[in-house]
Amino acid sequence: MDEQKQHVKADQAEIVGNEKETSQSEGEFIEQPAKVMRVGSMLRQLLDELREVQLDEGSRDRMRDIYDTSVQELGSALSAELKKELDRITLPFGTDEIPSEAELRVAQAQLVGWLEGLIQGIQATLFAQQMAAQQQLANMRAGGELLPGGSPGTSSSQEQQDSQDRPGTYL
Repeated sequence: MDEQKQHVKADQAEIVGNEKETSQSEGEFIEQPAKVMRVGSMLRQLLDELREVQLDEGSRDRMRDIYDTSVQELGSALSAELKKELDRITLPFGTDEIPSEAELRVAQAQLVGWLEGLIQGIQATLFAQQMAAQQQLANMRAGGELLPGGSPGTSSSQEQQDSQDRPGTYL
């Protein structure tokens, strides 16, 4: 599916394949979920690296640039509502001074935590939708709308007659 047209609705975790099927002004959704996952994975790795090494001034300057670029890239993959939330929690570093290692770690951890919360919310909603769909299917089966071992509108006697007309196993 084309990444530009795929949306994941964050508040209902609705996966939509066509832009015309959803209003982009409604709710929270992720326009490019693969991009969010890639940037999130990169940020997680960078945070792990920040914990392991001492950064000199040049490295901290580069990390600041990577952080700012990552926030911009994430914002471009989110709905307006989620982008506003991202902007509220991620304050850009000033361009006139280089952040300390501690400032970089805190900013990276905050961003990674926000992304993990976003992804967990989507997963929880998808799980709830899956459970609701299973319940609906169970209700349909219990109500006789879908007969066991058959498709809607067929009975087991019809299937037995069909199998007698075609003896043997066909692959």
